[in-house]
Amino acid sequence: MFLKKNNCPGMVDKRQFKKEEHSMRYAYVGSRTTKERNARGEGLSVYEILESTGEWKKIQTIKVAENPSFQCFDQKKEYMYSVHGDYTLVSSYKVKEDGTLEHLNTIDIGGKNPVDVTVDKENKFVIVATLQGGTLYTIERKEDGSLGEVKAAFTYEGKEDGKVSTIHQCLWDQNKNYIFACAQGRVNGFGQMRALKFNHEDGSLTETSRFFSRTWDEPRHAAMHPNNRWLYMCEEKGNKVLYFQFDEETGKMEALQELSTVPETVTGYSDASEVMIDPSGKFVIVSNRYTDSMAVYRIDPKTGYLKTSGFYPCLGKTPRFFCFGEDGKCYVANEDSDTVIVFDFDQVTGQLIPTLQIIETGSPVCITFR
Repeated sequence: MFLKKNNCPGMVDKRQFKKEEHSMRYAYVGSRTTKERNARGEGLSVYEILESTGEWKKIQTIKVAENPSFQCFDQKKEYMYSVHGDYTLVSSYKVKEDGTLEHLNTIDIGGKNPVDVTVDKENKFVIVATLQGGTLYTIERKEDGSLGEVKAAFTYEGKEDGKVSTIHQCLWDQNKNYIFACAQGRVNGFGQMRALKFNHEDGSLTETSRFFSRTWDEPRHAAMHPNNRWLYMCEEKGNKVLYFQFDEETGKMEALQELSTVPETVTGYSDASEVMIDPSGKFVIVSNRYTDSMAVYRIDPKTGYLKTSGFYPCLGKTPRFFCFGEDGKCYVANEDSDTVIVFDFDQVTGQLIPTLQIIETGSPVCITFR
């Protein structure tokens, strides 16, 4: 758990990361389900994590609409919100005592292909990023946990009237006052990442900073360091990871470095897909589809700059998503091999070490723990 901020600029205080007994009892896996996606998923799956062995036991699969592809909890982990990729739908669920989900409602927000979802720190709003919709939607969250009306919308303009830049993420800063939203150009728009100040009263967004990528590099996802000053972003088609400094007082961000997410010996096609910071705050990790690899970078504790540490096979096909659990392990969702692969992560060397635990699940694209 991250405790308090270090007063020494740029330094990571080891006391900020306190080892605790983890309380991971349930895993929730979102999936692709449609023939158009060549998918084998059946819905949003719930697994009980057996304390004695760490084995995942499926206890529920719920499907209220196709492609429940990304999900998040509210701040108390009493409710879950799921977006339905390729469609225009967002669903809400109550989390029952046994970890299973009870569907509350599903709403149509109008923006096509919602790809990310998050909840504000006051538990008042649900924010959704839409890819082809090119818009961030702020949705009222009702007292019973269900979804209400859309209260605000922020659209990334495209190169022409009626065109948009396709938004791929809505990431909070550590204090949940700003949202960072990466977008891809995809012919009609502009590859970019913006910092947006969130209004906690009405859910509206105001731009404070913008970064334009090189044409066709296509920014995808970002991750914020626990010190709330170092921001790391991966570019899908450019196969790069970028380092930014962020000033919370002004809302400004500045790009300072870029590195490749694949070794120099890779000459074929590759797509960077996800970026995360390990629990120690010492490393940045990026997953790569098609080369099916994980890139690890060591963070300079004084400056935030990155140095390539190593490249590791993901032991599956198409690692669209990965995350760290409270147990410190890295969980990689390999969409096209229908597996979640579990790795130990060495916080000294940055090595990803296979645990030989493999969870078989159809077309996994998101994992959350409770």
